[in-house]
Parts: sequence; C-alpha cells; structure tokens
Amino acid sequence: MMKTIEIETAKFTISGMDCPSCAEGLKRTLLNAKGIISAEVDFTAATVEVGFDGGVTTPSQIGVAIRKSGYENRIADAAGAGGETARGANRLSASTVISGVLIAAAFVCGRLFGAHSASSYFLYLAAIAAGGWFTAKKAFVSLKNKSIDMNVLMAAAVAGAVAIGELQEGATVVFLFAVANLLESFSMERARNAVKSLMRIAPRKAVVIRDGANVETDVENVSVGEVIVIRPGEKIPMDGEVESGESDVDEAPITGESMPVGKAAGDIVYAGALNGLGALEVRVTKLFRDSTISRIIHITQEAQARKASSQRAVDRFAKYYTPLVILGALAVMLAPPLLLGRPFFPYIYRGLVLLVIACPCALVISTPVAVVTALSAAARRGVLIKGGAYLEAVGRVKAIAFDKTGTLTLGAPRVVDIVPFDAPPEKVLLVAAALESFSEHHIAKAVLEKANELGVKFTRAESFTALTGMGARGVVDGAEYYIGNHRLIHEKELCSGRLEELLEGIEGAGRTVVIVGGGDAVLGLIVIADEIRESGAESLRRLKLAGVKTTAMLTGDNPATAAAIAKQIDIDEVRAGLLPEDKVAAVMELAAAHGAVAMVGDGVNDAPALAASTVGIAMGSTATDTALETADIALMSDDLLKIPFTIRLSKKSLAVIRQNIFIALVIKAVFLTAAAAGVATLWMAVFADMGASLIVIANSLKLARFRE
Repeated sequence: MMKTIEIETAKFTISGMDCPSCAEGLKRTLLNAKGIISAEVDFTAATVEVGFDGGVTTPSQIGVAIRKSGYENRIADAAGAGGETARGANRLSASTVISGVLIAAAFVCGRLFGAHSASSYFLYLAAIAAGGWFTAKKAFVSLKNKSIDMNVLMAAAVAGAVAIGELQEGATVVFLFAVANLLESFSMERARNAVKSLMRIAPRKAVVIRDGANVETDVENVSVGEVIVIRPGEKIPMDGEVESGESDVDEAPITGESMPVGKAAGDIVYAGALNGLGALEVRVTKLFRDSTISRIIHITQEAQARKASSQRAVDRFAKYYTPLVILGALAVMLAPPLLLGRPFFPYIYRGLVLLVIACPCALVISTPVAVVTALSAAARRGVLIKGGAYLEAVGRVKAIAFDKTGTLTLGAPRVVDIVPFDAPPEKVLLVAAALESFSEHHIAKAVLEKANELGVKFTRAESFTALTGMGARGVVDGAEYYIGNHRLIHEKELCSGRLEELLEGIEGAGRTVVIVGGGDAVLGLIVIADEIRESGAESLRRLKLAGVKTTAMLTGDNPATAAAIAKQIDIDEVRAGLLPEDKVAAVMELAAAHGAVAMVGDGVNDAPALAASTVGIAMGSTATDTALETADIALMSDDLLKIPFTIRLSKKSLAVIRQNIFIALVIKAVFLTAAAAGVATLWMAVFADMGASLIVIANSLKLARFRE
C-alpha cells in the first residue's frame, strides 16, 4: 500500500543571500534534503517557499537545513511580510572588522620584524580565517551540491594565493571581498525595503466594538461584519464600510490619490489609509489577509518572480559565460607552463585573478534589482504592475485604446431629461427602472437613482432577458417591454424621422440616450449625461509626449456621443457601437498597425479586450477587486495621469537596465583584458566583481525616487 504524502508549504525570509548564484545554491541544497518536494527561491525578495512532506520533515527542520547552508532565516508571518534577522549581517560585520584589524597588525609586524616573519604569516593566516569563514562555508555547500558560484571561485583563489606564498594579498582579497559582501548586503536590503515599505502600511492592531466595549486585538482576530473604531490621525487597519462618522481620509498609500477623500456612512475605506480629524466606525468587509493592501503586497511579491525578457536573456548568457571563463582560467594556469615550459607561478596567479573575475554577479542582478525597485515605486504611487514582463511591455506601447464609460468619463452618469413619446414620463421611468433593476451597469444605476429620487414605485420585471450589445427585455405589469440603444430600435424597425432627429441632436451634444418601448411603439427616451474626467485631456497630451503615437476610444455607445466626447479630449480614433467581440477585433487591428497596444478599461465588461491587448490596464477604485485579478497593470485610483507616469517609469527602467548591463560588461571586459595581460591583481579582481555589483545596485535604486 502506497504511503500518502502530506504536502505542506512554508515560506522563509533569508538573511545573507546577496547574489543569484547564492539563491541557486540554496535551492539545490533544499531539494537534496529529506522530505522536501519543491523549493522556489526569490533572490530579489530574499525569500524561499518550500513544499514538503509533512510526515517526513517540519518547518523547523527545514530552517536548520537553511542555516547549514550559511543563511539565517525565519518563517514569514501571516501577512507575508516576513523580515530577515540581523544576526547574519552582524556576524559578517564582526568578522570583517576582525579581519581588517588582523591585517593591520600583520602589516605592523612586517614593518617591525620583516615581511616574512612568523608573526606576520600567522596574523595574515588568522585574517584569512576570520574574514573568509563565511565564504568558505558557502563554498563547501555549493561544491557539495555540485555547483560553482562566486564563493567557490573566491575560496579557490585565496587557497591558491596561500599555496604560492602570497599571504598578504590573499588576506587583503578576503578582507575586500568581505567588505564588498557587507556593502552589497546593505545595498540589496535597501532595494528589498522598497517592497517592505508596502508591508508596513497597514497597522497590525485594531480596536473592535465587542459587547459594548472597545477591545484592541490583532487584525488577524477580527472577523467580517465586526465594527472597528478608527480615531483621528490613526491608520485604518482593515477594509470596510463606514457605519458612522465623517472624516477626510488620505488613501495615497493604496490608490496614489494625492488629496484626502471625504468619507461618510456608506463609503468604502481601505486598510493602510490614514484617517483625518474625524472619528469613524467601520464595519469590516474583508479579512485582513484578503484586504486590498494585503493583495497588493502579495501580487507585488509574485511580480518579482516573473522575469522580464531582458532578465531571461542575461540568465541564459550567464549560464554559459561562467564555465567558459573557468576553462579559460585553467588554460592560463596550465598551458604556458606545460606547453611552453614557462614558470608556473605568474600564470597560476593570472589564473586565480581570472577565477575571481569569472562570476557574473553584477550582470545577473542588473535586471532584477532594477525591476523590483521600479515595481515598488509604482505600487507606492497607486500603480500595480504584475511583473517585469509587463513593466517592459508598457514602455514599448505605441497605441492605447480606452473604454469610454468609467474610464474617459467619470462613470457616474445621471439622468438629465426624460422625453415622452407614447407614454407619460412617469411610465417611461417606471418601465426603465423595472428592467434596469437587474443590471449593475453605470447607466442602469443612473436610471434607478432617478426613479428613487422622484419616488417612482416599481417592481422587478419578470422573464428578464439581456440582449447582448443592445439592451434588455422583460415583462412589467403583464406586458412585454424593452429598453436599449439605437441598434435595438433598428432591429425592431421602429425608427422614425422624428426619433432620428431627436437622437441626432441629443447624441451630438455628447449625451447618451436610452430608448424605452413596448409592443410596436416607443414609449420615450431617457437622456443621460456623464462628465469627462478632469485629467483626460492632460493625460492624452502627456501620453503623446511619452511616445504614444495613437489613442483610440472603443465604446458600445452611439457614434455621435462618442465623437463629441473624443473631440473634447482630442483623442485620435473613435470606434463606437461596439460589442465586446468588436472591441477585441479593434484591439487586434491597432496591434497589427502599431505593434504593442494597451487597453484601458474597468476590468469587467472590457475583460476580453484587456486580454487581447499587449498590456491590459484596469483602472478605478470602484473596480479594485476586479482590477487586481484581471489586468496586467491595475490603477488603484481613477487618475488617468497614472498611465503616462507608468509608461515613463517603464522607459526609465529599461534605460537603467541597459546601463546596468553595459556597466557590468565593460568592467568585466576591462579586467579580463588586464588579467590576460598579467597586469591585474587579485584585489582588482574583487573590485571587478563586487564593485560592479555595487554600482549596478546603486544605479537601480535611482528608480525608487522616480517622479513624473
């Protein structure tokens, strides 16, 4: 009988993982451990997620295996925030300082008692041991897992230096490598803090009203439906709906909205937002782990693991580069002495220098550090990009298609007029409300709001049927009625000269018309107006400056209304009267004509077009849940100006990545040439590798300060 495997997962945050080769080595170590089924190591986030057989091993035992690989670790907390321990960094700092002090002491002894004195030799060996134990430990684990990384190469180079009597240089190289590791650790931590800053947005405690008393508890202990109290100046701990109170709330950490938003009973608030001067009582609508900020953190962390195309190319290059350089180093060491009878010493030294230069750390981290910094910078501005691939793609976009309602317009239309035909206005509105009560569309909400405002009593229609792209029909008070657009009336052959004239005048003014009819007659028209977003025209202007060649409006609304709105905001193309499949076809046509194309919509009705585009962008705080799930990029507020910001950030990120790759390759080329010529030293080789990595990280961190 086969044993049932109890597959469980555990996520750990790691301290001391500062290069991609370290991540690969750790992965191999874990996969070789007993009971571990899978291991996904994220170098940029310094985390590892392990799948294991719960009947064979435990998270604590896995933690021991990670420590044996040379890394301090801890299990990530329930919110996924994690947080490395500082013990590993403190030990590295202490060993580096001790190594430096011993080298200084050895130098003084050399001056006093001679460069080759026993005391100098002993102190240099002690300096190598103190500064190199961390590297040696990692090198041993790598070799055990049949992997060659920077630690193996460095250990080999130092061992070689000791073997040929170059103790001073070997000790100096160990010290410089330890210093570089320490600096790289601090630099990578700065890059990782870009994401960790998101994790610190929401408070971990909430004040809940229970049995008439205010009780403070962990957010994980608060259930949906409970009421929490938010005092003036406090951060909101959980997503919810305001029960009572009024206040201005700063939602910038979630939506990127620059100005505080007024909140009152019935309004939605988000965990992590900052309450203003008023007190609020909020009924919780989501568990903390399901809150908007928790999902943003989760998606941002997942996005880090999705490699950009440039990163995949660099990884492929590095896969072949390192073995070739190692073979080259061996050839430099052995070929001249064995084939040409040259002395071993100078060529062994040159080979050792090549070994240190061989590791492509700076090249491999050139893309992921830039990408994670850019993703985090975007998230802090209310733009959620779901991976490096989309960060790259949006910068190449040459055409952008926009939905109209809720995207270019506010998406909160209101009824401004009722034009009766064969029924009084009250009857027109009653029938419309009965039919629209089944819909969640913006126009349906406008009709229902008007009916409630005028006190029109209605009941839901019976036998309701949606007519895709045209409207709906149903039975009201025993008779069949229909409601819809101009196309529906054409289908029913009820258009007349008077109706066409009215529609032309209303739609020409940029308003939408809903036609209500029954039997063979048109009962009347309901005229609806939707305001254009204030940022619409400015956003389109900035898009052109950012390199977008064509903008298009794709809408199911009538051509006259669409054209009137497009004229006001200076959009290039208008395609109106479109069904969902027509929008997909329009996106495909734009892609064929311009290459990369983005689609901007609300994430629900426009889902097919969003999926068909190169980059789907869902916008609007009212569609936040859907936006988080469906689009490649989600704008957490209703600000169209976030789109040109995102494109500019993408272009800047691509420029930084290119700079990083260029810097890494040029530094490597210079020092490889110097090593081949015999003029490079081991400490120069350390700079070639670790110095280049530090430059690349510092260059990438510029993206954290990117502004429009």
